[in-house]
Amino acid sequence: MKRIARILCAAALALLAVAPAAGAAQVQRLEPREVFARSQAAIGRVVSDFTLTTSDERPLSLAALRGRPVVVSLIYTSCSTVCPVATRQLEDAVARANRLIGAGRFTVLTIGFDARNDTPTRVAQFAAAQGAMLPNWLFASGDAPTLSALLDELGFSYAAATGGFDHISQTTLIDAEGRVRRHVYGEDFPSAMLLEPLRDLVFGRWAATLAAPQLLDRIRFICTTFDPGAGRYRIDYGIVFGSVVGALSLLVCFALFAREWRRSHRAPPSA
Repeated sequence: MKRIARILCAAALALLAVAPAAGAAQVQRLEPREVFARSQAAIGRVVSDFTLTTSDERPLSLAALRGRPVVVSLIYTSCSTVCPVATRQLEDAVARANRLIGAGRFTVLTIGFDARNDTPTRVAQFAAAQGAMLPNWLFASGDAPTLSALLDELGFSYAAATGGFDHISQTTLIDAEGRVRRHVYGEDFPSAMLLEPLRDLVFGRWAATLAAPQLLDRIRFICTTFDPGAGRYRIDYGIVFGSVVGALSLLVCFALFAREWRRSHRAPPSA
């Protein structure tokens, strides 16, 4: 009986020990709108000079990347779903940006945020598995304190989950001075969401072009917004409607102006 009593007491103590842990896991559960708000709050923040370790085991100071824009993506190497898809999508967008903008004008930095497992070797293996071997693309990892502070400055949220992590799928654009300028969300984002702001950062303005693909990208960028509840980009028809109404109003004003100008410059009738 005493032995049974001891077993029951031990089981009760185990349940009491597990209960706070379960509560903590619930607190860590990611709520999309809160995660999105935290991410957006990072825009405008200057990223500190953290030192990471590249996939070939060299130290990498973020200050050394200043002078041109940096595209930052965050993954964990044991991920078999979202992170590989997001990396391949980013690879397509970066390859296109290299053709349109030039590989020497910006840097891409993918960081493994799982400090325990994302060693330089595993980060290198992840890069090779995704075929992300472009000349202006770096892969890196870091120690736990460095990654915690860096992710906080980037507004990146994640929580432990069964078999890995739940995390926001976020690609961050940082300008040449190290300031966070924009986040691109989702693992399957439209390429225009990255290309247009990156072009702006590289050239200091929206690149003027009348080429059909670039013009279409610009229209998509203007009329598309991210819905954190649905976790995807969608056409904002309010923007589309407002743009159409504005364009029609300008056309009407121009037509009225042209008519009045013709009237005022019309030759007077001969006597």
